[in-house]
Amino acid sequence: MNIVSLSGGKDSTAMLLMMIERNEPLHSVVYCDMGEWEFPEMRTHIEKVQSMIAVPFVRVFPKHGLTYMLTKKTVKKNGNVYRYGYNWPSAMRRWCTREKVAAITRHLKKISCDYTVCIGFASNEQKRIKPKVKGKIRYPLIEYGVTEKETLQYCYKNGIDYDGLYKVFRRVSCFCCPLQRISELRELRKSRPSLWRKMLEWDSKVDTRFGVGFKGYKTVHDIDKRFAEEERQLSLFQIDN
Repeated sequence: MNIVSLSGGKDSTAMLLMMIERNEPLHSVVYCDMGEWEFPEMRTHIEKVQSMIAVPFVRVFPKHGLTYMLTKKTVKKNGNVYRYGYNWPSAMRRWCTREKVAAITRHLKKISCDYTVCIGFASNEQKRIKPKVKGKIRYPLIEYGVTEKETLQYCYKNGIDYDGLYKVFRRVSCFCCPLQRISELRELRKSRPSLWRKMLEWDSKVDTRFGVGFKGYKTVHDIDKRFAEEERQLSLFQIDN
């Protein structure tokens, strides 16, 4: 039996619907809820997908909330203050992905029947396949020859539009992902100020000794200063013209 690992993005969503369309035997769908890190639109999307399918849907969670893991709590020892937060994830320290995989793995260990986990890598992402992976794994989109571009069009065709998220952002799960392009972070600040304020709030509690998450910037506040300066320069240009 096949167990679909659903991230909620266009690829895993298209994979799930295509497998159902092809009458592939499905045991269940497992989705890791990343909590307050996710776009609100993504939460709506997951509910919509769940309502569209007649397959057991299992929602799992990281062992600890991601915001807690980001900052943790201040601990005082012998008059000294220690902060154990992981800091923002980075390309080399994707601890958020590790927490997600661990949550799914804990669930899979409870399943007694023989199963194969289906992962939504598109046909143009074969380089993402790791040669040594434990357990039975399938990549249906690669088997079907479906590209990333085609998965998004397939979702649109089936009435799944993510409330326009993919028209603005390349990554649509965690809005605070440090792997976003600077243009996406700029758009996030502009069009979703409440989410940007959350990032600034969390950022103020981060211990930067554990490294830098956002490429080229030590903190979200540094990025915010850049965007504010850009706006200032633009306003001066408009006044001059």
